[in-house]
Amino acid sequence: MELSELRNRIDEIDRKLVDLFIRRMNTSAEVAEYKRQNGMQVLDASRERALLNKISELSGDEFEEYSRTLYSTILELSRSYQHKKLDGESALYREITNALENTSKIFPERATVACQGVEGAYSQIAAEKLFRAPNIMFFTTWESVFSAIESGLCRYGVIPIENSTAGSVKKVYDLMIDRKFKIVRTVRIKIDHNLMAKKGVKLSDIKEIVSHEQAISQCAGFLATLGKDVKITRVENTAKAAQMVAESDRKDIASLSSRSCASQYGLSVIASSVQDSGNNHTRFICITNKTEIYPGADRTSLMIVTPHRPGALYRMLARFNALGINLLKLESRPIPERDFEFMFYFDLEAPVYSEKLARLLSELEAECDEFTYLGSYSEVI
Repeated sequence: MELSELRNRIDEIDRKLVDLFIRRMNTSAEVAEYKRQNGMQVLDASRERALLNKISELSGDEFEEYSRTLYSTILELSRSYQHKKLDGESALYREITNALENTSKIFPERATVACQGVEGAYSQIAAEKLFRAPNIMFFTTWESVFSAIESGLCRYGVIPIENSTAGSVKKVYDLMIDRKFKIVRTVRIKIDHNLMAKKGVKLSDIKEIVSHEQAISQCAGFLATLGKDVKITRVENTAKAAQMVAESDRKDIASLSSRSCASQYGLSVIASSVQDSGNNHTRFICITNKTEIYPGADRTSLMIVTPHRPGALYRMLARFNALGINLLKLESRPIPERDFEFMFYFDLEAPVYSEKLARLLSELEAECDEFTYLGSYSEVI
């Protein structure tokens, strides 16, 4: 048989499949209406499990896994369509709509901004890239940054959320969820760590290096060349490290800090760009304690806890695929004191005005064990 004949046969089968799929989805809508009238939930886990088992029996050994994958997707689409037919405006949808209506159409040029660290910190560089004229207030901890916003002392905070080589700052994610804060904008900053000390000090003189743990991790290769006799000390901030070196009476101590800290604290750079990767960027988030969504927001961040059962994450991801929403980031972490349970962080790429995004958020809010909306925003490059 010729290839063209085989393709024609497939085309005919596909026409029948599409017709049957549409009939199935329409019947699914009737099921949704029945559930609405009888106060039933959209998800019927036992029914879906029984259906998939029946599909396995009908498919035979060779096609069982293929059929289960296909029907798992069909069931996800069916559930999504039922939600579309049944769900009214969710509380989250109203929150987003209100934010779009009430947020200024222009991102502020001036604001009082909380940053962790001291003058010269990378968070200061990020804040100055986000705002044309920020009034920056420095705090010793990330918790203090959040508290400054909650108290009304500052309108925004700028803190790191992830690094291209060292990964996510999980403590910040935890604070975002615990304090119920929202992301309003993000920015990526090129990270360039330099070894700096008092003027006249040489690399061979150094006996101790101080810096933030992320900077130490990002410069591990360089630090390994210095030998075991050089002590590595972790402090709360790279700029604070430079300040400590400047204020110390010692001539054998150095810091890993940004180049701007050298002029800020009167230090000399004795080794430039010592990070392991030349493509080293940190993503900073601008946060506040209310939902603000500015024009151009095309990214959304979520935290989701899925049910503890096989296929739960797959079914979640199938929703994104069904709606054509691109995932920019997916990261998991264990939930403390809950064995074998995980929370998942998602960054989605979709305009906040998209009907598909609204549908996705409504469905996730309705069906997930735990669901946290972390904000919709745009990123400054």
